[in-house]
Amino acid sequence: MRHVAKTLAAVGAVALIAAGCSSKPSDNASDKTSAGAGTSSSAAGAKIKACMVLDTGGVDDKSFNQSSWEGLSAAKQSNPNLSISYVASNSSNDYTPNLTTETNAGCDTIVAVGGLMSDNVKKIATANPKQHYAEIDSASTAPNVYGLEFNTAQGGFLGGYLAAAMSKTGTVGTWGGINIPPVTIYMDGFWEGVQYYNKQNHKNVKVLGWDETNQKGGTFAGSFTDQNKGKSITEAMVQQGADIVFPVAGGAGLGAGAAAEASGGKLNLIWVDTDGYESAAQYGKYFITSVTKGLSQSVQDYMKQVGTGSFPSGNWVGTLQNGGTGLAPFHDFDSKVPQDVKDALSKITSDIESGAITITSPSQPK
Repeated sequence: MRHVAKTLAAVGAVALIAAGCSSKPSDNASDKTSAGAGTSSSAAGAKIKACMVLDTGGVDDKSFNQSSWEGLSAAKQSNPNLSISYVASNSSNDYTPNLTTETNAGCDTIVAVGGLMSDNVKKIATANPKQHYAEIDSASTAPNVYGLEFNTAQGGFLGGYLAAAMSKTGTVGTWGGINIPPVTIYMDGFWEGVQYYNKQNHKNVKVLGWDETNQKGGTFAGSFTDQNKGKSITEAMVQQGADIVFPVAGGAGLGAGAAAEASGGKLNLIWVDTDGYESAAQYGKYFITSVTKGLSQSVQDYMKQVGTGSFPSGNWVGTLQNGGTGLAPFHDFDSKVPQDVKDALSKITSDIESGAITITSPSQPK
């Protein structure tokens, strides 16, 4: 979730995430934070110790861990009174021990990366009501937990429309790491975007790997780290005719990059969470765009509030309108994306923001 103003690139890419143009979470209409709740007696300008518990995949996963840590690192650069650290989780068995260690380490706030930790955070936060927590990809589960959520179905909708418009085979695909709402929300949006393209253009582009109407089905790697599995899933989709694939799987999605590289020009990709052209540059030439999640900026904005001595509570939801999701630039594909498609994406963005287009994903933040 990135609290930034939506900008349109001169070439027509929509809803770019611009880290330098942010607004506080509590300044946005989509903020569900309780004003004044969770405040602390800590004085502005005091020394602050911020700790981060990463999900599996490592700090250099080219996705949500890396972007979240970059946000905390950027916050430190702008606040000399801030000290930061992180601990990585090798598996879900590490969540509770890592959260416990950080809780006992004298951290002023602990940022948990990933909705998979939701139950663990709730348990530990409830047992330590004076400790402040923030959790990415989860709603608040206790008065001392700040929930950072993202309606990435909106960005995924744009990605799905773009994929359908750019497909030469009439078949596109998406697959996830694990079947959980922070993953399926992207896939829902992608699926809806393809359906919208078909309806508006009287086409029949097929989506492999996911159908929003069957939340228990779909294609998943069962991992956010298994690149070999990611490659084999993607190659299977190529064999079924897909020429554009959208992996929603953190580091496992890099396997899709390897599949694109091995495809001999048959496959291009849409990346997830970060601008893959930059974060996974080795596969940049295969990325038409990326569906972004403003992780880095959301962490920076949270820490900016903490730096004033205020620990927000409640929830904040990132949207197209506040820059919490969107499309990255087209980079090498800019000249290949027709102007009418760029114009359509701009119109769709406006229609989602105004409510003229309704996203129906059941995984959306409530």
